[in-house]
Amino acid sequence: MNNSPYVLKPASVQSVMLRVLVALLPGIAAYVWFFGAAILLQIALASVAALAAEALMLALRGKPLMLFLTDGSALVTAWLIALSFPSIAPWWLTVLGTLLAIIVAKHLYGGLGQNPFNPAMVAFALMIVAYPQLMSQWPAAGTTDFAGQWQAIFGTRPLDAISMATPLDALRTALHTAEAKASVAGVLGSNPAIGGIGGKGWEWVAAGYLAGGLWLLQQRIISWHMPTAFLAALCAIAGVFSLIDNTQFAGPLFHLFAGGTMLGAFFIVTDPVSGTTTPRGKLIFAAGVAALTWIIRTFGAYPDGIAFAVLLMNIGAPLIDLYTQPPVFGHKDKREDSR
Repeated sequence: MNNSPYVLKPASVQSVMLRVLVALLPGIAAYVWFFGAAILLQIALASVAALAAEALMLALRGKPLMLFLTDGSALVTAWLIALSFPSIAPWWLTVLGTLLAIIVAKHLYGGLGQNPFNPAMVAFALMIVAYPQLMSQWPAAGTTDFAGQWQAIFGTRPLDAISMATPLDALRTALHTAEAKASVAGVLGSNPAIGGIGGKGWEWVAAGYLAGGLWLLQQRIISWHMPTAFLAALCAIAGVFSLIDNTQFAGPLFHLFAGGTMLGAFFIVTDPVSGTTTPRGKLIFAAGVAALTWIIRTFGAYPDGIAFAVLLMNIGAPLIDLYTQPPVFGHKDKREDSR
């Protein structure tokens, strides 16, 4: 039995955002170890752009600068953008995406707590639609040459020299090509980017995000509903279709540890502003994101569909909350009266 007190002091925005940033560090460390320090440069670029855009919009709106610049929300958005974008993307792509996220997706809707869409996912969706080729250039497994990455980011070296497709992209391209007759097992076994479960190096990055996400659960920054529903639904859907035809559909482990699954489960789907708030609503929202993610990954034009899945479910979040409100204490549930 838990000891009193049962009423806890609400955590400040700054405290919550700081712990989210700390939780991202294990995944970032694995990213640097396997793919080089370019990701740190992208995080710095996104952070500076986010703080500059935040300061500009706060000044235009007549809001106190220091109060909102130090709450950490802009930095969380910046880090998620940097971690969602390729680490060897041109510098202006990261900056442009960050500016759009802060100015358009956040402040034009009223600022912190008012945005109906996840700002980081808005940035990703806009950039991958506008610049699909640049958003598909990911660092090759084992590439840690920072000098070459620096040159790629600032446009003085061809990206093809240090880039390759992600495991999700390689699988989708191979199986969706008209003349392709290889099974999933053949594609995964023959591609040098594929590791034991997901992608070489990416499995450990995903494990880092998983560790950070579990710490956020322990700290009660996020609840169990969304990560559990997202991962369970994605695993169940991938497992069922893999059992039906394992030559055309990858298994659950691949989907769990490839792409941005773990980042999405603990850091993106759990956004308290653009997502749902009721316990049942969180389960429905996250399961919907998982289903859309699998559909886009399997049949869509983009290798990883988390961003589009989140944005589509953001649209339905208010309606989901409306129909999953728990009964008010002391009142009967209307559904019971209708029986």
